[in-house]
Amino acid sequence: MTTAYFTHADCRAHDMGRGHPECPARLDAIEDHLLATGLDIALQRVDAPLARHEDLMLAHAEGYLLELAEFMQQAEATGEHRALDPDTTVCPATWQAALRAAGAAVAATDAVIDGRAENAFCAVRPPGHHATRAAAMGFCFFNNVAVAARHALDVRGLDRVAIIDFDVHHGNGTEDIIAGDDRVLMVSFFQDQIYPYSGGVPLGTNMVNLPIPAYTRGGEIRELIEANWMPRLDDFRPQMIFISAGFDAHREDDLGQLGLVEADYEWITLRLMDVARRHAGGRIVSCLEGGYALSALARSVAAHLRALAGV
Repeated sequence: MTTAYFTHADCRAHDMGRGHPECPARLDAIEDHLLATGLDIALQRVDAPLARHEDLMLAHAEGYLLELAEFMQQAEATGEHRALDPDTTVCPATWQAALRAAGAAVAATDAVIDGRAENAFCAVRPPGHHATRAAAMGFCFFNNVAVAARHALDVRGLDRVAIIDFDVHHGNGTEDIIAGDDRVLMVSFFQDQIYPYSGGVPLGTNMVNLPIPAYTRGGEIRELIEANWMPRLDDFRPQMIFISAGFDAHREDDLGQLGLVEADYEWITLRLMDVARRHAGGRIVSCLEGGYALSALARSVAAHLRALAGV
């Protein structure tokens, strides 16, 4: 089993300021843990390319892309940070990092469809699942998973894909982009009544949203996944699976109050791999979203990768 690992040094250069939880150290923690455990030798490393404008247009409005490019170019010209909202800031390196993150997701999709890897993980930042069709928010600029899913459908000719989002926060941006697109089934869980305060009522029938009360532990979430995700996924028969892999539902992460541990992320990954084997030839592309307690993030990503790589 070949697992491709897409990343790029540009993703570390994006910096939203001192003390911001979505920081370059997130990728460093993952890399250090992979090296320390020897898991890095089980992965096929690939440098993430830059996304093209036509890639981003698959999921985002052209006007938004042009306005965002101008905003980021001003940060590059002045060498200063500029805030889009209280949580989301750009620096001179953000544009390149965001293009690498989306480019990784598209390149990983091509690698898996073309059979150069059975599955892939994109260790990239900034994350993407809060970016809507026409707005950046929640640390996100381009919706990496939505871009990749639409690439699989509109460019590579697949008929049905599934998006799974297990971040502690609702993937409102992804839902905004794919609502009503019957070629996509989105299933997710997220902590109820926290940012971005959405997801209680899905925007379309092509979604399974599971708002979870605070302090729910992994065993209860596993039961909800079995009862709610699995039947819909099997009925839908996706030809490829995309994962918005947020690890901030870990019990050590202060940005949420759910109780998952590494074994839960491994179990979720293995269940999704079962679906992928039945319907999609094993094809999975996973993209890093949240996860801000550095040790817990690194351990959880490793559990996810061990499952994907079969080691």
